[in-house]
Amino acid sequence: MTNTIRRAFAALLTLTCLGALSAQAATGVQGPVPPAFQNRLMVGLFEEAGQHWMRDSNVPWDARYRYFTKGWADNWGYGARDGSWAASFFTETKAQGYVPVVTYYQLFGEPGGGEQETLAKLKNASTMRSYFEDVKLLLQRAKSFGSPVILHVEPDVVGFLQFQTASNPNASAAIASSGMPELAGLPNTVAGWSLAFLQLRKAVGANNVVLGLHISAWASGKDIAFNSLTDPLQPEVDKVVNFLKPLGLGTNVTGATYDVLVGDPLDRDADFYRLTQGADHTWDMSDTASLTSRSYNRYAEWLRLWNQTSGKRWMLWQIPLGNSNHLNINNSGGARQGYKDNRTEYFFGASGDAHRRKFANVGVVAMMYGAGAGGQSSYQNDQGTDGQPYLKQRAGTFLNAGGLVLPAAGTTLPPPGGGSTDGGTVDAGTPPADAGTSDGGTRPDGGTDGGVDGGTGSSDAGTPADPSQYGFESNAQGWSASGAALSAVSATTAKAYAGTRSLAVPFNGTSGNATVAVSNAAVPSGRTVTFQLWLPTGSKITGVQPYTLEGAAANWRWTGNWIAASSLKAGAWNAITVKLPSGSTTPLYQLGVEFQTTGTWRGTVYLDSVSW
Repeated sequence: MTNTIRRAFAALLTLTCLGALSAQAATGVQGPVPPAFQNRLMVGLFEEAGQHWMRDSNVPWDARYRYFTKGWADNWGYGARDGSWAASFFTETKAQGYVPVVTYYQLFGEPGGGEQETLAKLKNASTMRSYFEDVKLLLQRAKSFGSPVILHVEPDVVGFLQFQTASNPNASAAIASSGMPELAGLPNTVAGWSLAFLQLRKAVGANNVVLGLHISAWASGKDIAFNSLTDPLQPEVDKVVNFLKPLGLGTNVTGATYDVLVGDPLDRDADFYRLTQGADHTWDMSDTASLTSRSYNRYAEWLRLWNQTSGKRWMLWQIPLGNSNHLNINNSGGARQGYKDNRTEYFFGASGDAHRRKFANVGVVAMMYGAGAGGQSSYQNDQGTDGQPYLKQRAGTFLNAGGLVLPAAGTTLPPPGGGSTDGGTVDAGTPPADAGTSDGGTRPDGGTDGGVDGGTGSSDAGTPADPSQYGFESNAQGWSASGAALSAVSATTAKAYAGTRSLAVPFNGTSGNATVAVSNAAVPSGRTVTFQLWLPTGSKITGVQPYTLEGAAANWRWTGNWIAASSLKAGAWNAITVKLPSGSTTPLYQLGVEFQTTGTWRGTVYLDSVSW
């Protein structure tokens, strides 16, 4: 190739890159920054529960992530199945000054196979019931925690589902038919599986939880980051966007969408792949690299197109920790052990400021570093050529200086030295939809009541001693129990909040979830329903949730208010409430209380004076 041709070709590549950047500058980054991301570029690390390297590093890291795999709900058999392990991780992480990030990675661990059986698992109603009970438990624990939690939903699962359904979001799945009342209004489809996370967040009222939708760079059928380098990016983005819109990327029956996209630049150090598989996974760091090369420019353009098309920001996750000074050997803890990569050097090396701004301008709000497998490079022994821990020293300098304020929607940050670094005030957007938002949809079973009897919905509200709508002074008034943990309910004189009787709710020693409910309660629109609940001392109940379920006219809208049992007083009456959304329909399909219990406890809870 002659020098003239080389110069012309280089100019063309530069213009290609500049053209993409100019298009970005013309429109600015799209979408709000979810409040949990603190309006500045966050930097976090993977760290196991109970470890303290992050704390002891004296670096003001922003976030701490950890995998939640099958078995987390009972600490993998070492504790009660009450989600207390998650609560401990949340509080421990917050106490060290970080936002907890949950990488929820449970589906591949469910019975019935691995990644290739993803769709088959979604078709199993029993698996889906158990699976989503765990999701609900996590959200309940997160709600009780109260501070922001970022929930990264099932890495690579939607990518496998796009493959296994031939890009059909309406492929059959057992979601409404799982039997969970909160999911009754969702479609029995692959889309319904993803929407269930949004619906359960709403039902539990976990508005402090940010939901992240994982986007695999290979989901379109072409690996845009490493192999399919000459393919135009927008068509590949559109293929996946169109599949994901019904899964919660676009408007849907839950009334909410996912808050942030999650991408993984690579799951191992680049030289691990080169040395063990002969695969080139190193990206060109040059700012003039062609968009048709294996480069950061190409990846940034893919992120930009996603941001512009979906209106969502990005969290980059599980970024490899290798640098050019690693020894390219398996990491067993010695200095510089691990494999070479350049993903720390790109963001925290000599041109790190420019590169962080560049990626913030295409929508990136957080970078989470962590090894995707054993033997890879680690932040604990990643000495650079200066002998200092590479990421700790350089990220520490960046974070201690205040970090980088993110660009507001419709704006971009200037290059280094180009003026203000704040890009204007950030658009914090709107928080996740609250528990009262309509979830739309239809109930596929046509209105079966999930085991609660039809009852009469009648009231003995005229009794002078107990003027509430349900005082149980005569009988159980149509209330009945559902779920293995409960035996039949009955009116009793053993306890009473008002009058002489209450409803006895006996637990028979089986752990799990159960409900006591009545049909056709005539609660006016928008009212708050109050229940008086008596809990015995020493019970194994971990949570209660007063709830309402509207009928077909309201698209089977579920409204709940989960309450940790630890916040209730044992051996006494407690007032618990649930507020119906504005415009709620009457009569309700169901009004009730859901209980969550662990262990083999037997005892009786009492319910009285249900009023509005």
